[in-house]
Amino acid sequence: MLAGSVSHNRLNGMFCTSKEIATPKGVIVVRGPIPPEELATLTMNEGLTAFRPPQRQHQALIEIASMEKGQIFAAIHEQEIVGYCTFHPPDKFERWGQADIPELIELGGIEVSPEWRGCKLASAILEVAFANGRFSRNIVIATEYCWHWDLKGTGLPVFKYRQLMENLLRTVGMFPLGTDDPEICSHPANMLAVRVGSKVSSEAFIAFEALRYQNKTMF
Repeated sequence: MLAGSVSHNRLNGMFCTSKEIATPKGVIVVRGPIPPEELATLTMNEGLTAFRPPQRQHQALIEIASMEKGQIFAAIHEQEIVGYCTFHPPDKFERWGQADIPELIELGGIEVSPEWRGCKLASAILEVAFANGRFSRNIVIATEYCWHWDLKGTGLPVFKYRQLMENLLRTVGMFPLGTDDPEICSHPANMLAVRVGSKVSSEAFIAFEALRYQNKTMF
């Protein structure tokens, strides 16, 4: 398997990044952010079922890409999405969306179709997403919940899968941090991973730290 270099260009005023990967199953193009109009012309691989059925998830990707701060990065084979990751502001009903921190953005999900696993697509998607300092002014979080993981398909125990996810996120500078958020704390394998960009202000960082721990009795 040969991995090409990352390239950059502007499309419709948007700074886009792409990378070609030669796999035994064919050439994959990893690129993004992909505008909603282009996403609508692509199909969704039937194996992408981690969050919802493929057709519904396809629509969700289009909706995220249409958001002001939403971004989609995808691995594409012959006009079919075989893997993707999403970025968007945290949902308002979650703790992370309840504070006014414009710099805060969530890596909402990353998924690769089972038939394309083993081609290092997840790491390639993240590499493209974080290329060229794209999120240097952001605090990027990932809330990893074990009930979204494909434990059955991979055959991995839950903590082995958590280690896999931790290692993957570390490749782009995201590291686990503690929190008293009830959703994260509801299972010991769940994880909050965080990357603080090099250009994030101290004010934004302090505000984020206040979000991580809200139960003062834990200090």
